[in-house]
Amino acid sequence: MSRYALARILLFIPTLWGLLTLVFFLNRAMPGDPVEIMLGENAAPARRTEMRHALGLDRPLAVQYGYYLAGLATGRLGRSLRTGRPVSAELAGAFPRTLDLGCCAMLLACLIAVPLGTAAARRPGGGWDATARLFSSAGFSLPSFFLGPLLILAFAVRYPWLPVSGADEPGSIVLPTLALGLPLAALLVRIVRTSAGEETHREYVRAALARGLREETAFRRHALRNALLPVVTVAGLQFGAVLTGAIITEKIFRWPGLGTLVLTAITGRDYPVVQGAVLLFAATVLTVNLGTDLLYARIDPRVRHA
Repeated sequence: MSRYALARILLFIPTLWGLLTLVFFLNRAMPGDPVEIMLGENAAPARRTEMRHALGLDRPLAVQYGYYLAGLATGRLGRSLRTGRPVSAELAGAFPRTLDLGCCAMLLACLIAVPLGTAAARRPGGGWDATARLFSSAGFSLPSFFLGPLLILAFAVRYPWLPVSGADEPGSIVLPTLALGLPLAALLVRIVRTSAGEETHREYVRAALARGLREETAFRRHALRNALLPVVTVAGLQFGAVLTGAIITEKIFRWPGLGTLVLTAITGRDYPVVQGAVLLFAATVLTVNLGTDLLYARIDPRVRHA
């Protein structure tokens, strides 16, 4: 297990470095001048030159890249071109909100998918199976950027039960959680149903039934663990999609998270904030994927032995 974990960890570093390098150069390839955005189109040329020199934007790209890597090595992410605050402070204020939203959406998806998917798998063709199929089809048809406005119209405009925006009022996380979690739950329901249905007919389950175990007990003790293996994998991979999907959802609900910060930084060509946010996104997603791989290897020893 230790060799398997070490191999996965060693892949973490070059992947993160590659993403950071790509974002660094793509940022500077985008049209628009951050100095012009900050000072306005009517600023004097001397003032623009002074500001560009103060921000280090007049240096060659290779030099800027070297300074960026040196700052990362010492734990410095730079300062925001827009606010002048340290990038670490900007991220520290926004990331917990996004992480709360992502975790709530993932928890909601699992709480819906696992019971509904297993109930559908154990009684194929029955009422729960039809419900699971309907829910899955509806969830795939309603992505979060479309579901969000529908939820606002239903539960904040037509029936003003929940806050429509912000994060200060009680219950303000409910609507963005539903917008992110329901499409993910639709995906997981289908996976749980398929996986649990296959495991129910395995020989080891039939052997357990032959030994006198009740069907429910045999399923819970033997089949459910193996049935959840694909769910663990997909849920881990989809967590990154939840975080990146939160960018649009946060914009819809004006949720003060990392997605809102990134969109503002991209609009203002705030390179250090964009780079820091991508670093945080990438590190979070890679860490979750690493944890998923290790958990999968823990559940199924065949993975690490292979």
